[in-house]
Amino acid sequence: MEPTMDYNTTTNTSIDKRTLNGHSSSQFLDPEELRVLVPSILGVICALGVACNITAMFILLSNAHKGKLSLINSLVFNLMFADGLVLLFSVPFKAVSFSKVSWTLGWMVCKTSDWFLHTCMAAKSFTVAVMAKACYRYVSNPTKQVSIHLSSIVVVLFFIWLSSCCITIPHWLFAALQKEIQGLNCVFLVPPEARGFMSVYAKAYPLSVYCAPLSFALMYFWKAYGQCQRRSSKTQNLRTQIRSRKLTLMLFSLTVALAILWLPQWVVWLWERHLAEKQIENLFFPSPPLLLTLSAQLLTFSMSLVNPLIVLSLSEEFREGYKGLWRRLTLRKQPPPKAKPGPHNPTSLRSPSPRPEVSVQSARGRSLTPSTSQDQAEQRRVKEEEGIVLPDVEQFWNEREGGSQTAENDPVPWEHQDKK
Repeated sequence: MEPTMDYNTTTNTSIDKRTLNGHSSSQFLDPEELRVLVPSILGVICALGVACNITAMFILLSNAHKGKLSLINSLVFNLMFADGLVLLFSVPFKAVSFSKVSWTLGWMVCKTSDWFLHTCMAAKSFTVAVMAKACYRYVSNPTKQVSIHLSSIVVVLFFIWLSSCCITIPHWLFAALQKEIQGLNCVFLVPPEARGFMSVYAKAYPLSVYCAPLSFALMYFWKAYGQCQRRSSKTQNLRTQIRSRKLTLMLFSLTVALAILWLPQWVVWLWERHLAEKQIENLFFPSPPLLLTLSAQLLTFSMSLVNPLIVLSLSEEFREGYKGLWRRLTLRKQPPPKAKPGPHNPTSLRSPSPRPEVSVQSARGRSLTPSTSQDQAEQRRVKEEEGIVLPDVEQFWNEREGGSQTAENDPVPWEHQDKK
């Protein structure tokens, strides 16, 4: 039995097992092309997935810091955290193993890599089940503010990861290095005394990790969707129901993506287990096609990239968080604005609004206006004291005495009215 592509199921018999890295499995692709193509695809998935998941976790942490702590957000964070662990600590080792003919990563990596991958996948499955229950409770009464303490969230996440680590222990116990023709190979080696246990485990493990949690989640999402369809007459309740419907749609999409993208890997898992049982009985049974095995592994890893994209596309809160983070990143990268050199101040830096020229001229105008008026008043007072008659004053008295002023332009019409 082999849950992953690089491992093959071996017993103490002398039956030759085909492995993915072996030449006998290359029925669709040449080994050289396979050792270049698959690691390249895994590298792209790893780079994009790590960036998306880290950004999503940063937004969730910032929301929690602002006081928006909730069980659903914590479970979404746990889902992104599990995806990040898969991309950081499982995908690189898988890419290296695909690029080599034999196993070169050592005994410790062989012992823990498959167990670690299945632990993260089981944690994601259990997280989705708890998230569906929390979503149904929220949709049933969205106006009720449910307060939850950080300690309660930690306890829930602790039990999710503890259950995941315990249920995948056989993947750690039975992993071993074995010498083959092409070199060392990391295999899933089942001793004869453990065959009965593995026969039961092979049937119980898919049911407890894949079928039961996802069926539980789909049932509660269906009930939550039915609650969202009930319309309310109050405007406030209508807005709350719209938010509840969008939240249910986002979480339901995460569950469907997990179920669809993980399903081919379980088909390969059960196929290889059935193959191992037939080989023990010395009966012929075909191995799973290489294309199916490759596709199953790639789809399993691509799930870690799809999840943050689903959250981004269906959650307005996350879109606003992404926009805010993008603004902060772009503002930090932009250099401070530099003013163009003008005729008054070609070297000094000033604020771009108002322009340096306008600000300098207006400042100078404001500073010169009072001083100019004061100078003119002082000059007129001095000339009057010295007996000098200014031109405008002399012209006024000449026109007044000569009678050249008309009635319309007469500056003192009351004097002429008295004469009349």
